[in-house]
Amino acid sequence: QVQLVESGGGLVQAGGPLTLSCAASARTFSSCAIAWFRQDPGKEREFVATISSSGGGKYYIDSVKGRFTISRDNAKNTVFLQMNSLKTEDTAVYYCAASFSWSTRSWDYHSWGQGTQVTVSS
Repeated sequence: QVQLVESGGGLVQAGGPLTLSCAASARTFSSCAIAWFRQDPGKEREFVATISSSGGGKYYIDSVKGRFTISRDNAKNTVFLQMNSLKTEDTAVYYCAASFSWSTRSWDYHSWGQGTQVTVSS
């Protein structure tokens, strides 16, 4: 199990930037793929982006391509999600999750953070 803690959420105006962080407390962090998911009340949890254990592989949902960038610093056990040109539809609780397999499927992820709220105002 990897314990994950998200931070960096908040209120931002549409078009603005925000960077989320996901800090992990496990020696196995560097062996894990990390993904960001998001969920708005009343909607299903949605995959946003994932990065492979080495950081060499990245994948994004179409709606965030060109706006969001996922990165990781294995020396600091941290993954980042840099979000630019935010839209109101990006409003959600954002969760980071860890998996030993690189996947876009939520059920492949065995460890989850508690989530951080991102609210984009118009």
